[in-house]
Amino acid sequence: MEVLIGAPITTCLSPSVYDIICNLGFELRENCDINSIVTQNGEVCWKTVTDCVSYTESDQGLDYWGSVRLLGPVCEAVHSHFLSLTKGQFEIQYAPWFQWTSLPQLFPEIFDALKSLQSPAISLSLMKLTSCLERALGDVFLLLGKECPFLLRDLLASEELAQIFGQSVMNVLKVFIGSPCGLNLRNVLWHGFASPEEIPPKYCSMMILLTVGLGQLLKSYLQNTKLTLTHRSFVTLKNLEDLVIFPDVTYEVLSVLEEVMTKSAFILKIMLPYWEVALIKFRSQRFADCAILLLAQLETGLRNVFATLNRCPARLLTAESTALYTTFDEILAKHLNDGRINQLPLFLGEPAMEFLWDFLNHQEGPRLRDHLSHGEINLQEFSKETTNQLLAFSVVLLLRFVDEGLLSVFKEKAAVELLINLAEGYSSRCHPVSQLKKQVLSCEESIRVWALLPFPEELTQEAVRLEDNSETNACRFLITKIMDELYHHMPENHCVLKDLDSLPTETWPSSQLLCELCSTPVPTLFCPRIVLEVLVVLRSISKQCHHVSNQVTAASELRHMQWVERTLRSRQRLNYLRMLSRFVKSILQYTENLVAYTSYEKNKWNETIHLTHTALLKIWTFSEKKQMLIHLAKKSTSKGLL
Repeated sequence: MEVLIGAPITTCLSPSVYDIICNLGFELRENCDINSIVTQNGEVCWKTVTDCVSYTESDQGLDYWGSVRLLGPVCEAVHSHFLSLTKGQFEIQYAPWFQWTSLPQLFPEIFDALKSLQSPAISLSLMKLTSCLERALGDVFLLLGKECPFLLRDLLASEELAQIFGQSVMNVLKVFIGSPCGLNLRNVLWHGFASPEEIPPKYCSMMILLTVGLGQLLKSYLQNTKLTLTHRSFVTLKNLEDLVIFPDVTYEVLSVLEEVMTKSAFILKIMLPYWEVALIKFRSQRFADCAILLLAQLETGLRNVFATLNRCPARLLTAESTALYTTFDEILAKHLNDGRINQLPLFLGEPAMEFLWDFLNHQEGPRLRDHLSHGEINLQEFSKETTNQLLAFSVVLLLRFVDEGLLSVFKEKAAVELLINLAEGYSSRCHPVSQLKKQVLSCEESIRVWALLPFPEELTQEAVRLEDNSETNACRFLITKIMDELYHHMPENHCVLKDLDSLPTETWPSSQLLCELCSTPVPTLFCPRIVLEVLVVLRSISKQCHHVSNQVTAASELRHMQWVERTLRSRQRLNYLRMLSRFVKSILQYTENLVAYTSYEKNKWNETIHLTHTALLKIWTFSEKKQMLIHLAKKSTSKGLL
């Protein structure tokens, strides 16, 4: 696409950030004795490390630049030390000190990446290490604190961790991963700013040693306090089954992606090695690794499009400490910070935006990047299906940034054409509107079970008399009118029910009606707050309806069993007949109060009928008012035309 054609981008790091990461830690060339940093039995000498941290003249804050400069030789010595070890030596000496994290098995893999000397693998390892460390530090925080801070910088600044590890140790971590004024390794990698060659491997080695040292300090603390560290359970990703829309990525599609990667303007050339490693990881069934790399690079590519479309090229770079990074939150927002309309959603279109919002932003979606970057997901159990969706979406996205001739060639492949068609037809699965539709259909399915409930064979005259209850008949009449009104809002070819009065209520095609209504497309991107507030109420109503339905089913089955066993008292038998005649045959609109009335303990069926009648009257009154307003609006419009 022409939108991205311009001068080649050589870095996404601003000058000062590039300088602190790539240059500052190499200024001092002095050799540092490894024996002053770590003993032969693997014990970290923290004083050597903390003495390298500089402070401002007033001692009110950290001197990040001075600290990075002094820590450079220490990191170099640690890196050389790890490279001199065999994997067996590394595990014998250091493996016990990784047990305090949730993924101790991760660290031998990181050691392998260091020994490979492959830059993309080292950057990936550092991403996983920082997320694992954040999760582990959160677990430690909860030894003293009640609610773990969401942001890593707030966690590292907490009094709780300072009390456990010591403030000087926490200051070391701030230099490496806790502040945009320092190296900020976690953020520059997870947000896709740093290319593989821009992350010195020695910083990955140093983070390994810091993790070892923290484990040693924690052991002493736990022994002294007699406390026990408990790991929080990993997060279970939400609604993944609803998000599987693309078929499995085939060998043919992977081959297309390999070719497109080198020709799509979406990918910055300096970032291409990450994409290549992502494919290698997918083929070797390392699905979490593939997803991590894809998410970071999708953010990089989309940030480039965002900066180009909105004519703000400086937003492509890492921000200085006084400004915010341009991340997914801003890239996918409706407006820019200055109030202007963000041009990216208009360019990508709603289907692509809905996909990104589903996977990244919606609270009831998997929020992949958040959970992965905060170490909340078990990497070893990350599903192939989830990575498959990201990979398929990436293929479609990259194809939007190739020339028309090449695109037409790729579209000739059936597998590629299928992916494009599926992507273009995507609609949100995790937006509250979609979740409401899902709830309504689930509730209807639950109510449909009522028709299958057991019914006493020996109906008495009392049951027939109960059928003639005037309020019950009034409910039936209102339900008929409301159902008929709903059908008039369906397309003509779906208005199959002409005379509801002639059909028993149990034969009404309510399932078809609700399915048709719930399949009606509803724009969900950037819903106004008022709509979201209404959706919260509607979903609460739906939830309570489902609760009522389950209680009716449970009560009916229990009462039927008691009826058969003849253990019901006279009043209980009458209540059972009332329930059958007034509720099993109709789909009623229930509110929150019905949960209490229909419970086995309350058993207040007469009160439930009254509530139902009142609710139906309100529904019908609302419908009449709506029709009157529509009529008046049409009348006003026709006058205006005259």
